[in-house]
Amino acid sequence: MNNNESRLVTLAFLLGAFLIFGGLGSLPLMVPDEGRNAEVAREMKESGSWLVPTYNGLPYLDKPAFYFKTVALSMSLFGENETGARFSSAVAGFLLLVITFLFARREYGTRTGAFAVMVVATSPLFLAFSRLVIFDMMLALFVCGAIFAGYRGFWRTSAVCAALATLVKGPVGFLIPVLVLAVYDFRLLKRIFAPVNLLIFFGLTLPWFFGVNHYHNDFAYYGLVEESFHRYTTTAFRRTGPWWYYGPWLLVGMLTWCLLLPESIVAAWRNRRHWSNADRLLIVWCIVVILFFSISKSKRPDYILSAIVALGILVARVMNRAAEAQTRRWSLALGGFCLIATGVVVWLALHPGKIGALRRVPGADVTHELLAVAAALAIGLVVAAIAWRRKHSGWTMAAYVGVPALVGTLGFAALRWYAESKSARALADAMPPLPADTIIAGMECFPTGFPFYRHQFVNVITDDGGEFTSNYIIFMLKKTKPWPAGVTHIDERDAWLAAQKQPVFLLSRRRNGSDIAGIAQARGATVTNLVTGWWGTLLLPEGR
Repeated sequence: MNNNESRLVTLAFLLGAFLIFGGLGSLPLMVPDEGRNAEVAREMKESGSWLVPTYNGLPYLDKPAFYFKTVALSMSLFGENETGARFSSAVAGFLLLVITFLFARREYGTRTGAFAVMVVATSPLFLAFSRLVIFDMMLALFVCGAIFAGYRGFWRTSAVCAALATLVKGPVGFLIPVLVLAVYDFRLLKRIFAPVNLLIFFGLTLPWFFGVNHYHNDFAYYGLVEESFHRYTTTAFRRTGPWWYYGPWLLVGMLTWCLLLPESIVAAWRNRRHWSNADRLLIVWCIVVILFFSISKSKRPDYILSAIVALGILVARVMNRAAEAQTRRWSLALGGFCLIATGVVVWLALHPGKIGALRRVPGADVTHELLAVAAALAIGLVVAAIAWRRKHSGWTMAAYVGVPALVGTLGFAALRWYAESKSARALADAMPPLPADTIIAGMECFPTGFPFYRHQFVNVITDDGGEFTSNYIIFMLKKTKPWPAGVTHIDERDAWLAAQKQPVFLLSRRRNGSDIAGIAQARGATVTNLVTGWWGTLLLPEGR
């Protein structure tokens, strides 16, 4: 590695570290995923229950415990705050950049490896999930590790990575590496299922599986049938989408890099006889992941994170080998994108009422934040023009890297507004002073993330438990009589409220305002609008 290459690699990783770790704890936890996952990890840290996670005091078996353990450990280091909650995902994202670089450097050279780090690090889908309290970045790390290791013939390492991916998010952790490697070369199945690899895989996963099932004997059925098979084959999880669902998400998830894809795909197809083994692996990888999840009845953008890594490496390879004419066309395409995007963002800044999310938040104004985004796009337009004029691949790469990096940096204030509008932190901060023994109850509502910020459970008055946004809790409540403490059926609401010997602070969404008003009036209490869409009233027991 010469000095120029060393500087490029250093720059790539500094960029990745800045984008992943910069201001990691400055945004509040968003609902539902971040607030829920952070609270599960906080409860694990407090209780020391490392095998069976809990959520609001109830068993939470929607996902394995491994990810929650890593978040609980990071909270031990950084505190029970947003930084502590997100640090685990950020580390996973940075480690994924490291193994991406190592793979791309070996197969294509140091320069391509550095480019791959830059492409992946500035892909919005990768960057977003590196900064969220959610499983998918850690899952992507181990899935990619399993595929990279299997391709290189390091089968024991591949088995360990597949096992860890399974401990993060269940069967999908081993299914994706097996499918990708098998489609790449079906002869590898013999190596994948070699006895020593199976011994490693099951040695790591079965103790957890049987341990959880020992305490909750419905877990085997729920985990394998409900959470995995039914999620893939039925619409019960209400995360459906059309067959082309991932097309737009690829465009959003890679942003400016998608401008390179059409010409790159055509050129790659014309040159298919000269594909290297690594080329074939990465192409197969992208196709298998997108097809597998397109067939699924349950769809989410984070499911294709590992495909973003494979595409990022391919884009980096194309960029590194681009001719002068190609770089000029790509600079022109980027300039056109920035020009159109700048116009759209400026128009939205001048007409904020056209933004649906703003209409739902009275008084919200993000004009200055949108103008900052427009400024970032305008800078990108200038750099793209310079790249077009200079006819140099380095300037083109700088333009493509700079646009998403600048938009993310200068548009951070807009992200803060969005996060605040999707977080329970404002509600937790708006709570009035309450007696020390007050019970907080949600009437057909559960502010996800509220227990994390208040360090207090919420008694949920519900019809089926759907307010928890936990499929396992809904599954458990269907077959459990009586319901566990902390959950009250809506039909028993009045009896439960009458039986309390402690003050109850009753929370409600605006749509239930008439109910909470009636209860408050009957008890001589006052209803308070805490924050937009949330109401509350303090109900004192008789004699207090």
